[in-house]
Amino acid sequence: MISSQQALKLILKNTEDFGIEEIPFLESVGRVLKEDILADRDFPPFDRVSMDGIAIVFDTFTAGNRTFKIENVQAAGSKQLELNNKSNCIEVMTGAVLPINTDVVIPYEQVTIANGKAIIEIDKINQLQNIHKQGNDRKKTDILIKKNRVISPSEIGIFATIGKSTVKVAKQPKALIISTGDELVAVNENPLPYQIRRSNVYSMLSLLEELKIHAETAHITDDKPLLKEKIARYLEQYDVLLFSGAVSKGKYDFLPEVLDELGVKKLFHKVKQRPGKPFWFGKKGSKSVFAFPGNPVSTYVGCLKYFYPWYKKLVGIQYENQESAILSEDFFFKPELTYFLQVKTKNEKGRLYAIPVVGHGSGDLANLADADAFLELPDDKSNFAKGEVFPLIRYR
Repeated sequence: MISSQQALKLILKNTEDFGIEEIPFLESVGRVLKEDILADRDFPPFDRVSMDGIAIVFDTFTAGNRTFKIENVQAAGSKQLELNNKSNCIEVMTGAVLPINTDVVIPYEQVTIANGKAIIEIDKINQLQNIHKQGNDRKKTDILIKKNRVISPSEIGIFATIGKSTVKVAKQPKALIISTGDELVAVNENPLPYQIRRSNVYSMLSLLEELKIHAETAHITDDKPLLKEKIARYLEQYDVLLFSGAVSKGKYDFLPEVLDELGVKKLFHKVKQRPGKPFWFGKKGSKSVFAFPGNPVSTYVGCLKYFYPWYKKLVGIQYENQESAILSEDFFFKPELTYFLQVKTKNEKGRLYAIPVVGHGSGDLANLADADAFLELPDDKSNFAKGEVFPLIRYR
């Protein structure tokens, strides 16, 4: 049996690069960018008017002139005009190109317009005021977005601005989530008194959807030949298999034996942790197998603690757990195991606190809804004091 830290290190040493694919930019939110995005021209691409008003010559104003004849109107999206007489002005709209021979924009709020003339009502201006200079934000070929970033709606706007209709992203692994056991029935079925509905696969399905992995699901009954037949086929069809159940010491827990017979190399089985101690992980060539215990909290925390970092490393994004929280009250846990304590989080004066939400063990699915994170308590102590800080695995 290995520690939780050792298990994670082994998993991170066994990631795969599934390559790159090019997809429409509007479908890329949540995916990991795999190319640097460069400016196709200066940002802004011209001297841009930033307020509705009039464009004038600064020197004319400083010479004492306050009344300007209106020569023309520069609309946004129209070809650049030229001011012919430095004593005149051109009306300009926000977003328009600044007319040639002008270098100041006075907003309408500081101007009175009558009889084709604009009278400026202030006595002090600055040259280039209300003008967004060409290239002020970025120059042509500057990197706008670096690769290995998770794409958000803010990046979508940049793709559109530079005409990037398709983008290169990390290819997602083809994943299958498998439940096992004769006691499980479909969600739309009425279970018998000794049965329960399948729920773990849907929890994991949703967790993978958070990563934009559109996994498929399957169910196999406690029949060893059937398990072996189906898993052999799944190993050929999918990049990663995630199991829930059949890895403990029960009479019908055939999964470790079946995986061994199918040539899947066991990297570890059993981790010094609670919940999720019987966790099994192995590889067959480029195929990865995560086999979590069947209790719902075990499956849930296992997916967050181990599958999430595995995935993030393979697509090239930060995977270390950077968040921590302060334990809000004393807590005692005797076994020398890493304990994933379910907690509610609360932010007080800029400090994040973790409030224990103690349930009824790893089978207490409902308790997941009462908490919103796991506080990771180390295996080298039993008493955890109020005010101590520990790593936090947030899921809400």
